[in-house]
Amino acid sequence: MNWDRIQGNWKQVKGQVQQQWGKLTDDDLQVVAGHRDQMAGKIQERYGIAKDVAEKQLKAWQDGATEAWFVVASEPAPVSVKPAAV
Repeated sequence: MNWDRIQGNWKQVKGQVQQQWGKLTDDDLQVVAGHRDQMAGKIQERYGIAKDVAEKQLKAWQDGATEAWFVVASEPAPVSVKPAAV
């Protein structure tokens, strides 16, 4: 998946990020705002891992991105009800 697509849809993707890296806080993700280099830095910082390891994890996560991540759940269509006959 192209990182520009991930960054452009950051609000929808944040849940996927938190599933993968649960130690990242909402504040971390707000600061990162979809910037890949900052994301790698936060992963490195929170997990105490080397930069190359964080980059590999991020690359694997990015490669696993699917279109389903960008689908916004919509509310069901309203059901029309016919008035009862009097």
